[in-house]
Amino acid sequence: MQTISAARTRSIEQRLRLSLRVIALGDSLIYGYGDPEGGGWVERLRRQWMAAEQPGHILYNLGIRGDRVFQVSERLEHEFRNRGELRNQVPDLIILSVGVNDSARLGRPNGRLFTEFETFQEQVTNLLERSRQLCPVLFVGMVPVDETKMPFLDCLYFNHQDQYRYKEFTKQACQARQIPYLDIFDLWMKRGDAWVRSRLNPDGLHPNTQGYEALLQDVLNWEPIAQLV
Repeated sequence: MQTISAARTRSIEQRLRLSLRVIALGDSLIYGYGDPEGGGWVERLRRQWMAAEQPGHILYNLGIRGDRVFQVSERLEHEFRNRGELRNQVPDLIILSVGVNDSARLGRPNGRLFTEFETFQEQVTNLLERSRQLCPVLFVGMVPVDETKMPFLDCLYFNHQDQYRYKEFTKQACQARQIPYLDIFDLWMKRGDAWVRSRLNPDGLHPNTQGYEALLQDVLNWEPIAQLV
């Protein structure tokens, strides 16, 4: 049986260490739901980074549809410890994107919040504190919904006012901890309602293929990611 020499093994490990090991952790925006062509912005970025002509960083998509902050927090350390590769190594960077599901109202437009705001504040603070103790962190914010398409799944009412409140707290919490935050909500809202609606699926919540293409460009143009490329 052919074996790999110790020198060859070290050479492979050295080349792999030139690439960052990145985990993207969050909800359906990380998972890429709604983009049958490209699989979402994380998958599109992963494909760019694994191109044979220009190999880049190693990116793991760890998005789960419907996740709220407490669920991402629950699986944070387990996901982190099992994505390092190479002799007990751990990831070099965490990308977070979560919070929109927490902001939904249940049953009616003025129903109770899926995650009460005070609870959300505690959970986001906990997630950020624990994440930054593991490795450097980046946070990609939520996209604005199409309010005219609510309710989602006949029971969840998302609206811009609640979205703004939840994303603003997250943004400020990130800034207080020197965690870069990409404010997708404000960036997209400035482009106008027609632009936003044209980049959302009929469910009014998830980006469509055009939306994920735009989201990828926004991420690539963001300085913390541009520096990696």
